[in-house]
Amino acid sequence: MEISGIITAIVIGIVIGVLGRLVVPGRQRIGVLLTVLVGIVAALIGTALAAGLGVANTKGIDWIELIIQIGLAAVGVAALDRVKGRG
Repeated sequence: MEISGIITAIVIGIVIGVLGRLVVPGRQRIGVLLTVLVGIVAALIGTALAAGLGVANTKGIDWIELIIQIGLAAVGVAALDRVKGRG
């Protein structure tokens, strides 16, 4: 993977993580770094799922892929918040 690909993954991860965090109701007790990490993982897994479903490459903005990524990020943020809330 080239450096531009890594930087792109981080930027997309930040955006996806923040959007996923906004979808989850209430206040989350996880930090910014965990939110970004969840976003990066959600972006990568969401892209793979969208490719598997055949909706990763469409004309224009890939809305279905974006929705999958945000949904995964929201699940990840909510799961980490629950784990952190118990500790």
